[in-house]
Amino acid sequence: MSDANQDGNEIHFKVKMTTQMGKLKKSYSERVAMSVSSLRFLFDGKRINDDETPKQLEMVNDDVIEVYQEQTGGLRIAAAALRPSS
Repeated sequence: MSDANQDGNEIHFKVKMTTQMGKLKKSYSERVAMSVSSLRFLFDGKRINDDETPKQLEMVNDDVIEVYQEQTGGLRIAAAALRPSS
């Protein structure tokens, strides 16, 4: 997963198609120093559950995961491209 934040910096994650998204969400939140509970992760406009995997979500290379900070009105803080490993 590759993420470009508001500052233009990038964070890269490499995930297997069978990795539960909760693990990725936790890693991402630690990297950006924010609580997982304060972030919302969306794929194709739907919230991602912790127990789902990229395979279950039918993700392919370069699919985008949107990450929003939880607040009234919403604020997009990042977009990420998933790059599954074999």
